[in-house]
Formats: sequence, C-alpha cells, structure tokens
Amino acid sequence: MPQLAMEMEATARVLKLLGDPTRLTILAILNQRECCVCELLEVFSSSQPAISQHLRKLKDAGLIQEERRGQWVYYSLRPQSEYYSLLQAVLSYVPDQEENIRKIETANPAARCGC
Repeated sequence: MPQLAMEMEATARVLKLLGDPTRLTILAILNQRECCVCELLEVFSSSQPAISQHLRKLKDAGLIQEERRGQWVYYSLRPQSEYYSLLQAVLSYVPDQEENIRKIETANPAARCGC
C-alpha cells in the first residue's frame, strides 16, 4: 500500500476513535487535566472495564499516555503524538468540560480509592 494511502487509513482510524462521544469527552477532560479511571467514572454511567477499554483504544492509537504511580495509573494527552495538532483542532469544537471536572473534584474519588 502506498505511503499516502497508509497515512489516510491511519488518520481515518483516529477520526473514527474521535467519533465516539465517550472517548471524545475523555480526551476533552484530559486536555484540561490528567485523570485516573476512578475519576473518569464520576462523569460517565459506564463500568470501570468499559472506561478502561476506551482508554486502551486511545492509548493504542498514541493519543494518550499513562503514568503509573504506585498501583494507580494516571492518563493524560500525549503531545508527542503525530495526531496531537489534529486532536487539538477537534477539541476546539468540543464543549467546555468544566462541569465534568467539577463533578470529579466534588466527588473526590481519589480519596476513596486511594489514588
């Protein structure tokens, strides 16, 4: 497959990932602050395995990175990604996540789960 076609396929896969509202919301939150899974659970009516699956897909695409701190893993955007500028452009059209971040901070799940 020619290089241009491979790049087009890769870009299409990233855009497909961004087409999911949950993943897009996760990325918008991570654009403002790093989070662990327990914090993201405060925002979504999904199970921990479901959120972890979304995070895995985003990590596999190179859009996010993880940092292990003890037994906890924190996720953040990966500025080194070749798709970082595309991601920033898409996120400029996503509603502000202050309300979701307030939910996380008010619930303070990190205190409960110890992360």
